[in-house]
Amino acid sequence: MATDLRLKDELPAITEQLLDTYTECSRMNHLAHEPLPNKDAVADILADLMEALYPGYGRRQNLHFGNIGYYVGSLVDALHDKLTQQIARALRHDLCEEVPHVDCEKMAQPKAIELLRRLADVRMVLEQDVDAAYRGDPAARSHHEIIFSYPGLEAISIYRVAHELHLLKVPYIPRMMTELAHAKTGIDIHPGATIGPGFFIDHGTGVVIGETCEIGSNVKLYQGVTLGALSFTKDDDGGLTHGSYKRHPTLRDGVIVYANATILGGQTVLGERAVIGSNVWLTESVPADTTVVLEKPRLRLKGAKPAKDDVAINYEI
Repeated sequence: MATDLRLKDELPAITEQLLDTYTECSRMNHLAHEPLPNKDAVADILADLMEALYPGYGRRQNLHFGNIGYYVGSLVDALHDKLTQQIARALRHDLCEEVPHVDCEKMAQPKAIELLRRLADVRMVLEQDVDAAYRGDPAARSHHEIIFSYPGLEAISIYRVAHELHLLKVPYIPRMMTELAHAKTGIDIHPGATIGPGFFIDHGTGVVIGETCEIGSNVKLYQGVTLGALSFTKDDDGGLTHGSYKRHPTLRDGVIVYANATILGGQTVLGERAVIGSNVWLTESVPADTTVVLEKPRLRLKGAKPAKDDVAINYEI
């Protein structure tokens, strides 16, 4: 503990300075009685959802067909309550100013139930994602290894749940979920993106998939791939227009995109089975069954102590 108590005399003035900013920077406050969705609660919901989607791989082991029904039943029951509460908070924050007396819990419960109804279908899609990872990665030893340890699958799994909440028009929570995955895996998938089954992200760090991306079945991306926007529409005042207008690319079935490629634009379409090489910058459509690569670069090597003048040695790679 600091011993100079005289310095503490400044604390009331510091507090007043902060309070002044709460008026001037009012968009950075939530000084109201309605609680917001809670980040820790959303993370807890995600953990329960992963338990239901991948039973036996997480917190509870020693599961078998004799006790799985009881365990999953307790998870689903708890998820109903947790989801209803957090969805209600999100809806209330969106609606309280416009419709202050709306019953947000009554609106939230059907959305929570509908998400839980969809989990079985989500599992069927995730099975194809796991199999795509196994077929697409020669280093994979088993499907179990992929579920236990692949960050790409973790990001995709969370995206698939968040996407269902996005389709149910739940505010805030879908993006909170995918940003939790982003923070943990380095993979940024907007919950609004549309992604078909059999999706595989190899290695994964640095992958960015924008809100209006459309990705078909059996698509494979490597690390550092960006599926982004080329330009943005602006309003009369020059500000960016917000909304889900098409601004990110479309990848048809069977496309492969190698490391650090950047594909931009809502009108950019990669046809079926197109292959995009590493480090390609692409802003135009590519027909089906087409390979796009950079021309071979040339390395220029210079010796540290050349016998004569510096000699450039060019190698084709």
